[in-house]
Amino acid sequence: MNGVWIMAGITWREALRRKILWTALVAGALLLAVFAAAMHLQVLEFQGRAMSPFVRYQVEAGMLMIGLYTCDLLAVVLTILTSIDTIAGEIGSGTIQAIATKPVARWQIVLGKFLGFVAMIAAYVAVTYAATIWVARATTGVLPQHPLLGYLLIVFECVIALALTFLFGTWFSTLTNGVLVLGLQGVAFMGGWLEQVSGFSQSVHIVTLGIASSLLMPGESVWRRAAYELQTQLAGSLSFSPFANVSIPSLLAMGYAAAYLAVALGVAVWHFQRRDL
Repeated sequence: MNGVWIMAGITWREALRRKILWTALVAGALLLAVFAAAMHLQVLEFQGRAMSPFVRYQVEAGMLMIGLYTCDLLAVVLTILTSIDTIAGEIGSGTIQAIATKPVARWQIVLGKFLGFVAMIAAYVAVTYAATIWVARATTGVLPQHPLLGYLLIVFECVIALALTFLFGTWFSTLTNGVLVLGLQGVAFMGGWLEQVSGFSQSVHIVTLGIASSLLMPGESVWRRAAYELQTQLAGSLSFSPFANVSIPSLLAMGYAAAYLAVALGVAVWHFQRRDL
């Protein structure tokens, strides 16, 4: 396992050298600045209105969910964009041969790089996620339910996307890899919202289509489970909320997502060990 940790460390140093982490943090800071301004302006708006504390709390909690959803979306997109080149690009440029000829097994290269990115993702999400919650708490006093579980689910969603970039990276070029993973993420996004709409339209066909999309790419279903855990039961029951508990992914769906991740990573390791470099 020493080779795995060596590759994980190399991945960290490479990300720092290429300023990937710093760029991602700048993007997160911009997101946080906009969110903080929006929360502050909303508080100023409420000061001039006669509104019950209950309604005000629900609006502020809804804004927090929007902030967390944007944080989740940014983390997933950055996960894809920063990792699509790590296997595919090194194979295409031939630099992977300098690593593969060392006394490090190919499976250790893939697993080490994967764990290095997982650590970076977990750290990045922790910073942006905690900062978003802190801004909401400081300006409005609103806090999410089960914040730790919500954090773990967001990281889980990002890691699913990461496993796909590694899988397709062992088969295709960097550009094709990015198009495929972003395309699947788009399918997941569409499927998730179709399932939400199906709760209002009562359409069996839309439900089936949404479930099929979640099976093809379960990332968005993981976020919807996170949204369910982060909201109060009352907030989730409000039909006008875009995060209403209309279609809640089950624990079985989370188990499927975990199996999906394991298979994607396993196939990536298997194919990398057998392909010509």
